[in-house]
Amino acid sequence: MLGTVALGYQNYEEIITENIFYIDKTNFISEWWESKDKVTLITRPRRFGKTLNMSAVECFFSNKYAGRGDLFEGKSIWEAKNPDGEYKYRHLQGTFPVIFLSFAPVKTGDIDGIKAAVKQIIADLYCKYEDMMSAPAFNDNDRKYYNAVNDTMSDSMAIRALNRLSGYMEKYYGKKAIILLDEYDTPMQESWLAGTWDEAVSFFRSLFEATFKTNEHVYRSIITGITRISKESIFSGLNNLKVVTTTSDKYAKHFGFSEDEVFWALDETGLGGEKQRVKEWYDGFTFGAHSDIYNPWSILSFIENGAKYEAYWANTSGNALVNALIQKGDTDIKQTMETLLAGGSFEAKIDEQIVFNQLDGNANAVWSLLLATGYLKVLKTKAISADVTDAAEALDDAGDIWYTLALTNFEVKKMFRKMIAGWFGGNTEKYYNAFIRALLADDKKAMNRYMNQVALYTFSSFDSGNRPSGYTEPERFYHGFVLGLLVELTGRYAVTSNRESGFGRYDVMLEPLHEADDAIIIEFKVHDPDDEETLAETVRDALRQIEEKRYSAALEARGIAPGRIRKYGFAFRGKECLIG
Repeated sequence: MLGTVALGYQNYEEIITENIFYIDKTNFISEWWESKDKVTLITRPRRFGKTLNMSAVECFFSNKYAGRGDLFEGKSIWEAKNPDGEYKYRHLQGTFPVIFLSFAPVKTGDIDGIKAAVKQIIADLYCKYEDMMSAPAFNDNDRKYYNAVNDTMSDSMAIRALNRLSGYMEKYYGKKAIILLDEYDTPMQESWLAGTWDEAVSFFRSLFEATFKTNEHVYRSIITGITRISKESIFSGLNNLKVVTTTSDKYAKHFGFSEDEVFWALDETGLGGEKQRVKEWYDGFTFGAHSDIYNPWSILSFIENGAKYEAYWANTSGNALVNALIQKGDTDIKQTMETLLAGGSFEAKIDEQIVFNQLDGNANAVWSLLLATGYLKVLKTKAISADVTDAAEALDDAGDIWYTLALTNFEVKKMFRKMIAGWFGGNTEKYYNAFIRALLADDKKAMNRYMNQVALYTFSSFDSGNRPSGYTEPERFYHGFVLGLLVELTGRYAVTSNRESGFGRYDVMLEPLHEADDAIIIEFKVHDPDDEETLAETVRDALRQIEEKRYSAALEARGIAPGRIRKYGFAFRGKECLIG
């Protein structure tokens, strides 16, 4: 039975009792139980069922759900049997104390705000179990400590609080606790954006060590998040940690919907005729060797909204981190995004241990993050072995794996297009749109007027802020500007940058897709006061380079007459621009 298709349900008990649409993923519980891993870290993109799976684990094991086998009737975990025909897991239901908490509500990067939010979450947990402190097993000192746990407790008390709570539970129930921590990395991402990363790392490293490493009262634990933050950052010394990322085969089928599951749901709701288009929009996620995985939020939203195609998953939350990494990224990152938006792919070495303090200057770290968060998919992998013929290559790359990556699907592509368009929003939007109109009309006077306004408003947002300079700002701006052109002129021009043509590499080329339009070549140059007295001289140098290097050769080879090729030089001095 399909059940009611509805959004926003993450509590397993509520889904079952309210007959909400649910695809059975309870095999995750049995697979995790059989693994016997002490601490398991599972990373998946947002809205892939992490919280719901954790809730199912709680409902199955927690003693507060003792006698609630009805929640699992007909599910794979409940029906699983031993070779002798006995039910394999039913005796475990409702037999453990379980601590379940989530850091998803920690949406601030301010370090004091982060600590306050975490302390509130822990204090709320203590309130849930305060009745057990009336038991004779506890003395006045126990109760005094328990009552002192609140949202204003000291950092040191907060760091030890989950350890102490699991100890109290073992004492009360006579059994070690299972700890489930959901969305562990939300505050870490917020702290990186806010510039408080180091302070947050110090706090969470101590909290996680006390909770998962030195805690003798824990039976087993699951931690979930979007990213695998470097072990050296916050899991230092946690040697009993089993890590399962998006490139792992383990648990691959238990998060997200398979294609068979999606097509079944479409058939059940009378939307079977939409299968191919749904695949084009929403298919593409890969976990380990498993492909054709769909995001549940997009599929349920599509069904609930009467087969309306939208970027549901990509638009469900802020993409501030991804936006900052691309917008402030160097020229290589922006050029790769150009390739991706044009439907291409690229190769990169991926390190799944995200080191946030490397994101500013390491393109591979950025691609690793985008793969972990679901915006990129793996097309294929290539292992570099130590027996390659080139000895130098063997020394550099022995044991490394290269990934061929592409945008996950059409939904993700639309998200990136919207994000890039947003770079030229706000005060800049009217000037940017006016510049595009002037460019298409070959109105140089208007192009100059509007481009200076665009540059004035956007240079600072494209600069990384680490080493701003008269050179880096125009470079970052121009590559971001190319992405803006690509998005704005989709369907009218094929926009490329930094490609070979004639005797060199042009900066920007706009090849018309319709005969009525002219082709356009743009060369960017930063004013050099040692060689040029005025911006006008810089413009002339840019135009001369276009001619001397024969950048128009590629266009002419495609049959575009020289008279239909317009050429512009863009000269920059600080935030001042002159176009000729």
